[in-house]
Amino acid sequence: MTTAQDERAALQKLVAGLVPFDEREATDRADVLAWIDAGTDLYRRVPPDQPPKHLVTYFPPYHEPTDRVFLVDHRKAGRLLPPGGHVDPDEGPWATVVREADEELRTVAQPHPLWPAERPLFVTVTQTVGPHVHTDVTLWFPLALDPEQPITPDPGEFAGWGWYPRAEVIAWPAERSDPQLARFLTKLGRVGATTGVGAADAGR
Repeated sequence: MTTAQDERAALQKLVAGLVPFDEREATDRADVLAWIDAGTDLYRRVPPDQPPKHLVTYFPPYHEPTDRVFLVDHRKAGRLLPPGGHVDPDEGPWATVVREADEELRTVAQPHPLWPAERPLFVTVTQTVGPHVHTDVTLWFPLALDPEQPITPDPGEFAGWGWYPRAEVIAWPAERSDPQLARFLTKLGRVGATTGVGAADAGR
């Protein structure tokens, strides 16, 4: 049986294994490792914001042949965001991705070939906006999804959805989406350029 200590150790290993993309990610990674090590509660217990710092995931579907990313128009946030969700107690981050991909998109989560399965590509620590300000510790997992594949996002949670050119999204003002999305997409593009997979390039 997996214990809370085992879960904490597994999460620490995931985060420690990330290679920071820039100084901001290095700072966020160090912050998250210290947070995990401190024994603080990692999970949201009472919606929307208790405890005020808790673990979430994003799982942006990315189609490398056309260099596009799938985003949803989140009703509560009022922004175009990657699909994602809160990590539940006794649930690993990848298990959250699998559960939320089914709940939000009615699709099976498939790790993207650009990146090893079940490992995050990116970590961020971000203060949210709105009436219930809190801090999201976010692990970002790129997913493989074909734009021709039928998906059914939850219309109760999302006002719309679609595929957007990666370079276009990088140029968006921060308030249109998650303020860290451009950095994630830039890192994703550089990983694609390094591996030689798809249309992503290091210059974006």
